[in-house]
Amino acid sequence: MTSRHPSPPLSAPSRRTVVKAAAATAVAAPVLGSATAARAADGPAFLHGVASGDPLPDGILLWTRVTPSPDAIPGSGRGADTAVRWEVAEDKEFSRVVAHGTTVARAASDHTVKADVRGLAPATAYWFRFSAGEGAQTVSPAGRTRTAPAAGAATPGVRFGVVSCANWEAGYFSPYRHLAARADLDAVLHLGDYIYEYASGSYPDAKYVVRQHEPRHEILTLADYRTRHATYKTDPDLQTLHATHPVIAIWDDHEFANDAWSGGAENHTPGTEGAWADRVAGAKQAYFEWMPVRASTEGTVYRRLRFGNLADLHLLDLRSFRSQQAGTGSGAVDDPERSITGRAQLDWLKSGLAGSDAAWKLVGTSVMISPVAFGSVPAHLLEPLAELLGLPKEGLAVNVDQWDGYTDDRKELITHLLDRSITNTVFLTGDIHMAWANDVPVKAATYPLSASAATEFVVTSVTSDNIDDILHVAPQTVSVVAAAAVKAANRHVKWVDMDSHGYGVLDVTAERSQMDYYAVSDRTKRDATSAWTRSYRTLSGTQKVERVDRPVH
Repeated sequence: MTSRHPSPPLSAPSRRTVVKAAAATAVAAPVLGSATAARAADGPAFLHGVASGDPLPDGILLWTRVTPSPDAIPGSGRGADTAVRWEVAEDKEFSRVVAHGTTVARAASDHTVKADVRGLAPATAYWFRFSAGEGAQTVSPAGRTRTAPAAGAATPGVRFGVVSCANWEAGYFSPYRHLAARADLDAVLHLGDYIYEYASGSYPDAKYVVRQHEPRHEILTLADYRTRHATYKTDPDLQTLHATHPVIAIWDDHEFANDAWSGGAENHTPGTEGAWADRVAGAKQAYFEWMPVRASTEGTVYRRLRFGNLADLHLLDLRSFRSQQAGTGSGAVDDPERSITGRAQLDWLKSGLAGSDAAWKLVGTSVMISPVAFGSVPAHLLEPLAELLGLPKEGLAVNVDQWDGYTDDRKELITHLLDRSITNTVFLTGDIHMAWANDVPVKAATYPLSASAATEFVVTSVTSDNIDDILHVAPQTVSVVAAAAVKAANRHVKWVDMDSHGYGVLDVTAERSQMDYYAVSDRTKRDATSAWTRSYRTLSGTQKVERVDRPVH
């Protein structure tokens, strides 16, 4: 049930309810089940925060999870169906409610709920909240969100936070806190690896684990994936991010299992770990339950969002339809029968790029599209780099999990950009726990004598291991040699930082798209600070990146 007619705000919560809510958010749960039971002892509670996502000019998707009773821990299947009310207001006091409705949190959906609100004004900030229980007296924390500019409207600028690769056991999610502190973002893009599937102490090794996730074993079933998502949603920095900005998310492999493809994964053993199709079905169901993402009819995350006349954002799913990764050193990387996107998705992307009249075509891709050769890296650095990137430790040239392993798809896409004179295409990438600024060359071997078809900004990990973590050395020491070798062998790579953890801020105007890179001081410290490190931009019409000496803001 949905209504856009203004309604009286929810009655003020009682003092007891306020105290309960404060207590519920004061402590992050070390063990999810027991903490949830204790904090939901008196009835419905909102223990996993609130979120919004996928902004449209007239709407936004709202999300929360209700814990209706002590036994209704995530993944348990227990707990009564519970009526939930939602409100959207123009002010944080909820005195000007513009939309409201009711839904039901059911055990069948792990007591998560979504409200796809429409009829809102474009390019407008709103506040939202949920309530449940008798008399709707249990009220969630309030969230803030923002709709997209009207389609085709003159839009002077848009600004996105950009993140990827957040491993709970490797550290704290302080990059989320620093992005939440910014009031100038239209949305935050999460480019994948929102969760990790491993058993506790597997990645990183047990002696380097900062905090243990739940469940402790590798996640395989629907209940497992629900519990892991729920664990992540208890992180206070992640809750703050979701309550502050709309999040636009795609998945990569670890939402399923490492190096996933359409028929399996490197980290999946048929038989002992069940059928891959069953594991994927459970992982996808949990993802769509627990994430503020609109599920498509195909059960995928590729979709398109528009931000006025300034930018189209094309979001890719590079796991559901891809062929199995090629064997290292085989010629299969060039096989035209193999695909990273699948035929339908590649055609959808090509059509969307060709048909776009936006000034900028942004493409969210979970893995790097720029070709990169690693063979020139010094031998003593080859093994840790290979471990990080999934390369053979003997040092072969390409990462077959990236677009380098599916060269025919990349060639077809780049040829399409050239043939249709499509300019201002910017790929936004995560996955490899490093920050990069690249031109996307037509022919890497002859670059810069040959043209650049697009540009690419790669953001580093929130917490997941990079070179200095693997080697257990000080950052910006031994990796500097490897970075120099990569740049020397790949002249389209303008910058690479192999050590930092952090996030990016992408600022787009008609004249240029600029990525400002930020690093946090220490992923193992909850109060880690943040500092700007570098900025690169691509000027309209150039298809090349260049360094700039200061962030936009």
